[in-house]
Amino acid sequence: QVQLVESGGGLVQAGGSLRLSCAASGRTFSNYAMGWFRQAPGKEREFVQAISRSGGSTAYADSVKGRFTISRDNAKNMVYLQMNSLKPEDTAVYYCAAADGVPIATLSRQYDYWGQGTQVTISS
Repeated sequence: QVQLVESGGGLVQAGGSLRLSCAASGRTFSNYAMGWFRQAPGKEREFVQAISRSGGSTAYADSVKGRFTISRDNAKNMVYLQMNSLKPEDTAVYYCAAADGVPIATLSRQYDYWGQGTQVTISS
């Protein structure tokens, strides 16, 4: 079992920045590929960014290219999502997830563990 707890969400104006954090506990953190997903009201959950177990590879959705950056600190069991140039359409609940047995994952069905989510609201 892996427990994931997100933090760092909030309300910011368009053009602003936020940094989301995800604290992991349980099994060896470095064994898991990590990802961030988001779900806006009335929409399906969508992939945002992912990072490999070592942190050497990342993947991202086109909608966040050049604005969001995922990183991880395996010594601290943490994964981060730095979000810059935020837009109202980035408003959603953001979820951290962990995937076992894959080098990196972009599909929600590949993930085994999920956090409870943190709300991000961008005002125009």
